[in-house]
Parts: sequence; C-alpha cells; structure tokens
Amino acid sequence: MNCASCGSLNREGRRFCGKCGALLAKMCAACNAVNDNDESFCGQCGAALDGLVGEQPGAAAAPAAADPLRSAERRHVTILFADLVGFTSLSDQRDAEDVRDLLGRYFETARTVITRYGGTIEKFIGDAVMAVWGARATQENDAELAVRAAMDLVDAVAVFGEEVGGRIHALAIKTHTTSEEA
Repeated sequence: MNCASCGSLNREGRRFCGKCGALLAKMCAACNAVNDNDESFCGQCGAALDGLVGEQPGAAAAPAAADPLRSAERRHVTILFADLVGFTSLSDQRDAEDVRDLLGRYFETARTVITRYGGTIEKFIGDAVMAVWGARATQENDAELAVRAAMDLVDAVAVFGEEVGGRIHALAIKTHTTSEEA
C-alpha cells in the first residue's frame, strides 16, 4: 500500500506508514472498521470516512466521531425489552448461587434468540434484557425481526421454565418492543 502523504510503499496490513507515520487505512470512527484510503464510506456500517486520510498519529485534529454535529445521524431503531415475570419474589426464595445460575442460563438463552434475529444486546439489567435493532446497521424489516425475536424468546423461556421446573413453579417473560427515531 502506498502512503498518501509521502508516497512510500508499505507492507500489506500496516495501519501507519513506516516512513512518515501517516495513517495508511481509514478507520471508521463509528465502528472502528478498517477501510481502504480511496473509500469515502465505511464498508462495514456505511458511515462517512471524511478527514481520516493521512492524519498523523496523535494529531491535534479529532476524528469525525468526536464532533457531534458531523457524526450525528437520525436512525430508526427498534428496541426490545424483556424481563422475567415474578422474578423478584422468586429470587427472594432461592439461594444466591441458584439465582445466579438461573439468570446466567436465561441470559444465554436470550442472547441466542436475539442474535439469531440480528439484534444486539445493549444491556442486562437485573432480570431484564434490552436489545436493539437498527442502531449500527438498519434493515427494512428490523421491527419485524424484533417482534419475531420477542415471540421466540417467550417460547424459549417457557421451555426453560419447564426444564428447571423442579426449582421454579412458573417462569414467564413479558416483552415490549418499540420503534423510535434516535
């Protein structure tokens, strides 16, 4: 790869020029993907790659993502919020290690279902899961995918509740999906 600043030939895979230290590849400020110097938009997330070619490491100019006016973008996102019904009273009656094991298995089940439908887990809060579609990459059917994930998650938790039935009498989930512009 030739350096855009000094023209020196550099080995493939290098991020900075071995001669002048200039950035050889454009790093996307939104998702940190590496892009070729001649690209204007990130191949991973579609964000604009303006102002990144040839910048020196540690240069005073900040990347585009640091400037909220340049990087702000309105996106239509879909959010799934799911939590276990009656979990607080259930956890009060159980041993702490048992509750931790139960939550770990529930979170893994939720992660599997949500990622199957292209969602991203934003956070686990107590016994709740918050997932989002459309924040990084938007698809036309994000809302539908979130609803399908919610329905499968309800079914998966019902099966999960039956599997641990000796320890739990009823395990259900309530879900809420919403589509918002963010």
